[in-house]
Amino acid sequence: MSKFYKIWLIFDPRRVFVAQGVFLFLLAVMIHLVLLSNPAYNWFDIAAAKYNYAPVVVAPAP
Repeated sequence: MSKFYKIWLIFDPRRVFVAQGVFLFLLAVMIHLVLLSNPAYNWFDIAAAKYNYAPVVVAPAP
């Protein structure tokens, strides 16, 4: 019989799974931001060029 089940006697499973979920969410956000900062993988700019969308320009306040 494996002794690995005893790890859950040390760590609370709910805290471990919440921490894992937070970590994976932050990792996904970081990966998306890295991809968006690269011109080759920025899907917003690629879609704008493909469908001829004009960039949004905000006029300065008077």
